[in-house]
Amino acid sequence: MPRKKRLTHLDKKGAARMVDVSAKKVTLRRAVASAEVRMKPATMALLRDGRLPKGDVLAVARIAGIQAAKQVSLLVPLCHPLSLESVAVDIIPAAPDRMRILVMATIRAKTGVEMEALAGAAAAALTLYDMCKAVDRGMEIGPIRLEHKSGGRSGMWSREKPQRPAARKKKR
Repeated sequence: MPRKKRLTHLDKKGAARMVDVSAKKVTLRRAVASAEVRMKPATMALLRDGRLPKGDVLAVARIAGIQAAKQVSLLVPLCHPLSLESVAVDIIPAAPDRMRILVMATIRAKTGVEMEALAGAAAAALTLYDMCKAVDRGMEIGPIRLEHKSGGRSGMWSREKPQRPAARKKKR
């Protein structure tokens, strides 16, 4: 019979608490999260061609994803503040009416970075919506989901083979 899992953010009396990670070992931890933004094909064409009135939408959305990943402990009350070592955000066309956002967060720490990757994907999706809403208020965001995590005592988990964000080449 499987062991019943205990909710770690509740103490024995059921009160909310931040998990004590002081006894955990520092390990390399990675998480990849994704989000999708569905829009009209005409909006997608404007986005792809860089013709939206608010400027470089994809660059701003990537920055929003990175900023959100860095601020998770301020947004989600029981998350530990983490010093991320890397956050990569890719935004790629997934269909004629859809953009897919992939966020990978990496750290060497005592706790995972799933929430950071998820928050990054959500913020990038919200930013895409914000910057495209003048031409398409009917856009839809979702699903936002964890694709992969590795590190820590629980090891690796994958929804399916993750597509990792590509390393950005520096412009000269």
